[in-house]
Amino acid sequence: MSGLPRLCLVLVAASAALSFAPAAFALGEGTRVEIRSIDVGSPDPRPTAPRRLAWEIRKRTSIETVLRPGRVRLDDPRLYDSPFVYWAGDEAFAPLSEAEVVGLRRFVEFGGFLLIDDDSTPGDDGFDRSVRRALARALPGTPLAPLDRDHTIFRSFYLLRRPVGRVRGPERLEAIERGGRIAVVHSRHDLGGAWARDNLGAWEHPVVPGGAAQREDAIRLGVNLVMYALCLDYKDDQVHAPFIMRRRAGQR
Repeated sequence: MSGLPRLCLVLVAASAALSFAPAAFALGEGTRVEIRSIDVGSPDPRPTAPRRLAWEIRKRTSIETVLRPGRVRLDDPRLYDSPFVYWAGDEAFAPLSEAEVVGLRRFVEFGGFLLIDDDSTPGDDGFDRSVRRALARALPGTPLAPLDRDHTIFRSFYLLRRPVGRVRGPERLEAIERGGRIAVVHSRHDLGGAWARDNLGAWEHPVVPGGAAQREDAIRLGVNLVMYALCLDYKDDQVHAPFIMRRRAGQR
């Protein structure tokens, strides 16, 4: 690993979430990253997935993670405690309240990173339609668009050729860019289904069609997404740690 990525890892381990919200919302006041799930009132289809990804990140990188992450509503001020949130679903959900829409908009505008993980069975578009409706209200004028496969997200820690999860899924992720950074990523690959393990350590869902190798790539993509959210696109612009801190703090 080159000096700059190593420096970025040290920076993240020392201060996992930099303050990038207004004074009332200091994001990430602790030194550990929490992969907190979004709660919109529907059941979490992959409740163990954030915990398992947190374990993998701690094992594979220098990032300290909260090993039992919680859930948070979009209208809860605790949303701003972490720069990375995970929104999984496999069914349609009711329209967000106005307070939830405002919370989602502010989280993104303050510099937060949102990973949306569609865990639906093939052919069921209910969750996808609900998500697009919510994003259109919170972030009008910036729809999801295909993410180039040469984007930094695919090489922020591991070198990956394409997104995969529990299913092979579409060739590309979708994303929303804000202020020169990717702020929202939408995956229709059921990443959480590939990450999830039960309390005995057994994988909860088979991965098709690629089995163990595909599962490993899904875990690597999760690591890359968290790394990108914390360090931005340092491999493209070759920024140094102080500038990363100023740039993150400036996303207001």
